[in-house]
Amino acid sequence: MTVVIMVAGAATAAQPAFPDKPVRMIVPFSPGGTSDTLARILGQKLNESWGQQIVVDSRPGASGIIGTEIAKHAPADGYTLMHGNISQFAINPFIFKKIPYETLRDFVPLSLVASAPQLLVVTPSLAAKSVKELVDLARAKPGALNFGSGGVGTLAYVGGEMFKSATGANLTHISYKGTVLALNDVIGGQVQVIFSDMPIALPHTRTGKLRALAVTGSKRSPLVAGMPTVAESGVPGYALVNWWGILAPAPLPRAIVAKLNSEIEVILRDPDTAKRLASEAAEPTIATSEAFGKLIAADITKWKRVAREADIRAN
Repeated sequence: MTVVIMVAGAATAAQPAFPDKPVRMIVPFSPGGTSDTLARILGQKLNESWGQQIVVDSRPGASGIIGTEIAKHAPADGYTLMHGNISQFAINPFIFKKIPYETLRDFVPLSLVASAPQLLVVTPSLAAKSVKELVDLARAKPGALNFGSGGVGTLAYVGGEMFKSATGANLTHISYKGTVLALNDVIGGQVQVIFSDMPIALPHTRTGKLRALAVTGSKRSPLVAGMPTVAESGVPGYALVNWWGILAPAPLPRAIVAKLNSEIEVILRDPDTAKRLASEAAEPTIATSEAFGKLIAADITKWKRVAREADIRAN
């Protein structure tokens, strides 16, 4: 199912000359992760449409901040794109004391690409087969259970801290240089719990290398039929959904904004793209530039409150 977010007032047609050279797409997270995979799917489709190379430029580090700052300082001409997600643009500003960018001042939202809840998974050797059992175990052995993340500010970190705040479960955070590395240690049993991007965790639940307990969305996901949400598993109000989208350094000519948004929408409506995203446990999510900007603004307001109430911050 394709999720569509629309706002009235479509942009006018773009200049036909764009693009006439390769386009760089910066991904501020580790290769092999969800952002990297989705960027490569989109990049291939744009290449097929434009006949121009899309160079996926991985710049991981500091929970997405390093790559985002690099993108901020690139020329605002449409030839540098930023493949970002909710954590770097709506959450990091309220977790870190200071970051070198302001989302809606320094970037132009172009288009959403995909969305998916996180998946709460545990190592199979853990004696917890439900959210309740995990909470009971964590309360019985304070600090003995670890949860992994790709670093402070990533959604895996935020998911774990929200869970601790809502349940009183005493989990110890273990930070990695990328969520994939954290997930590998959950598979290996060195870490017990992770709130992972669904696309990279779900395949391992199907092979038995991980045990899924719940999805983090406000409602159940069609990507994992029958899997309960964290909220309905005894943690009322818990909700965490990731989105991935394309932004560009500001200011960007309106014609190029319209061109990029239109091209990405065509790609997201392509059945082959939907099939490839579904294989990665993500839903195509279509939005105008204006709708995407409003979503970011709403999430900024939300996460400012959540970070304060749950006391989520970088130490």
